[in-house]
Amino acid sequence: MQHNVLILDFGSQYTQLIARRVRELNIFCEIYPYNNPPEDLSSFKAVILSGSPFSVRSEDAPHPDLSEIRGKKPLLAVCYGAQYLAHFSGGEVAPSNIREYGRANLSFIKEGETFFENVNVGSQVWMSHSDTIKQLPTNGVRLASTKDVENAAYRIEGEETYAIQFHPEVYHSTDGKQMLENFLVKIAGVEQSFTANAFVEEIIEELKQKIGNDKVVLGLSGGVDSTVAAVLLNKAIGDNLYCIFVNNGLLRKNEFESVLHQYKDMGLNVKGVDASARFLDALAGLDDPEAKRKTIGRVFIEVFDDEAHLLKDVKWLGQGTIYPDVIESVSVKGPSATIKSHHNVGGLPDFMKLQVVEPLRMLFKDEVRRVGKTLGIDDELLGRHPFPGPGLAIRILGDITPEKVSILQEVDAIFINGLKEHGLYNKVWQAGAILLPVNSVGVMGDERTYEKVVALRAVESTDGMTADWVHLPYEFLMKVSNEIINKVKGVNRVVYDISSKPPATIEWE
Repeated sequence: MQHNVLILDFGSQYTQLIARRVRELNIFCEIYPYNNPPEDLSSFKAVILSGSPFSVRSEDAPHPDLSEIRGKKPLLAVCYGAQYLAHFSGGEVAPSNIREYGRANLSFIKEGETFFENVNVGSQVWMSHSDTIKQLPTNGVRLASTKDVENAAYRIEGEETYAIQFHPEVYHSTDGKQMLENFLVKIAGVEQSFTANAFVEEIIEELKQKIGNDKVVLGLSGGVDSTVAAVLLNKAIGDNLYCIFVNNGLLRKNEFESVLHQYKDMGLNVKGVDASARFLDALAGLDDPEAKRKTIGRVFIEVFDDEAHLLKDVKWLGQGTIYPDVIESVSVKGPSATIKSHHNVGGLPDFMKLQVVEPLRMLFKDEVRRVGKTLGIDDELLGRHPFPGPGLAIRILGDITPEKVSILQEVDAIFINGLKEHGLYNKVWQAGAILLPVNSVGVMGDERTYEKVVALRAVESTDGMTADWVHLPYEFLMKVSNEIINKVKGVNRVVYDISSKPPATIEWE
């Protein structure tokens, strides 16, 4: 994966978006914390500095050492980065007199500048800062202004150093992607060679070299990430990959059998383990969400460890880790205590002492799907909605019983199948049903009922960080509600969740 772009993260909420925009240009990039950059910078063709919640004027603001970058590699400084370069290089940064947040339009663009090729005056950009650059740094040349921000963009004479006070990575910056392409391709000369096909060829070769004839064990979940990871490993090492698919009793209706069948058709070496009774026994009487999650995690580790022990001479543990997980674990805010970083610690189950192989660790979710398509994985499997690891346990509020699981599986099946039948499934990022710990009065025939309430949830999102509720047609909701109440014994009321994230979360627990 040559032609790297290095993104130094100063803690901005938008840093991942910069990486996604760069990847959309078929250019490979990596995010590193500003205070822990890679030792060897030789493979990086260009560097981007992210924004930050800090002010450059505060004592605890990030102060990166740019001596190996500035003037030596093409550099694009975004928002905080632009202010940092000005503040410490002869310019002046001061609190802004007006609120510089939200949409703005470029009112001036310097003619003949490669950075702004194919970008016109009036182009909308997104501002998000409380400081402003009053005076450009030494040798600074103003490139663009808005009505309220005189120094919205500048470059430094004699260097391939560019700086902008707005965020080109957010959707609201209409020509942001064009500016990134101008900088990376036309100014920095980075090749646009990072495609799904190129990734597949390169990673399979890399896996062959890394693993050789060793055995790998991998836990399949039925989700996109673990499936694509398994197919990549299978292409590289064939039958030396041993997949384990555990039924925790909290999957969707008939999911264990149907997914297992799909995996067998894909030529994967898969063992299905039905441990549903073991999980449900362990969950009996627990109603605290965190206790439920921890119990499911513990039992999964026990089941997986038991199965891994039946295999001889396994050296590697395969995981479907993707790039957002990696970024989170090495973020500016400090590493997360995740199980992945502790696999060689004593006291853990044997399978966690294996070496870890993560074929997708440099990919975002949408890239994983593109790789899966390149590998010929069925669209139905690749297009599956995300499903929480603890499964229906966190969609049953309160304690878990086999009866509640059965009720929710039936409700969920009617809802999901209904979305598919009405051509709505692929327009929704994630959908599911929640069983509430509430009984409500109803009437069925001439009888009074006092039965369960279920909530339906459907959201649209790109990465799950933010989400909006989906405006499903009333006719559809009416039909689904009717079918649930008529067909699922124990439910007499259906409600639809119209909360967005934030302030709500996608899941209820």
